Amino acid sequence: MTAVPDITLNNAVRIPQLGFGTFQIPPEETRETTLAALEAGYRHIDTAQMYGNEKGVGQAVRDSGLDRADVFVTSKLDNGAHAHDDALQAFDRSLEELGLDHLDLFLIHWPLPGRGDFVETWKALEEIYRSGRAKAIGVSNFQPHHLRRLLESTDVVPAVNQIEVHPYLTQDDVRAVDAEHGIATEAWSPIAQGKVLEDPTINRIAQRVGRSPAQVTLRWHIQRGDIVFPKSATKKRIEENFDLFDFELSEGDLGEISALNRDERTGPDPDRFNG
Repeated sequence: MTAVPDITLNNAVRIPQLGFGTFQIPPEETRETTLAALEAGYRHIDTAQMYGNEKGVGQAVRDSGLDRADVFVTSKLDNGAHAHDDALQAFDRSLEELGLDHLDLFLIHWPLPGRGDFVETWKALEEIYRSGRAKAIGVSNFQPHHLRRLLESTDVVPAVNQIEVHPYLTQDDVRAVDAEHGIATEAWSPIAQGKVLEDPTINRIAQRVGRSPAQVTLRWHIQRGDIVFPKSATKKRIEENFDLFDFELSEGDLGEISALNRDERTGPDPDRFNG
């Protein structure tokens, strides 16, 4: 089976660079779909409290027969639980839903500029981290100014920043700030919810290397150093998205794909979204 490269986070925790995303997978389908991903070789599963499918993820991890230590599980804090004590209680509920005794990574899902103080929320996550029940903590959808404020006001540097990244939204400014502070960048919506799959440049490169447009796009992420987790509900696509490690894109290919950037989001703007 293909070995997925690991990335070492800033606290020495190792995370598989390719994972499986569960956004928009209905709760009643989550166990079966996640189990198919684990059977295909994925060892990194990304969920969130607001997805409503943590229970199915945990059931799949248990039913897979894999050792818990061999599966990296991430969840994210619900937007309604940013108050300090609410965050602590929400984390406990995640462990209960998942049926796990710890998470490998726990994230603040959104900065929510109009709904509270994410610095206080982060201090709750620092307590969870120090307890050992989350092996690493991080943020999601944080812009550079959010990160700088967090770094100035708290003790633990986020291990990751999970942001929307794809060829139409390369996020080079956020990725640069992440890198400056040793924060790994994770890419959600890595194929722009399918929008980039019809792109002529990506299709031309895909034809030349004998791969699908999705595989080429995901390989672009991998070679840029992002942690990426495509989502699919079909076994064939789950397996195709995993098959990324026996080909490489040239520097020219990478540059052409990066040049497609148009700062086009498929999701909300973190500076305006308040959940």
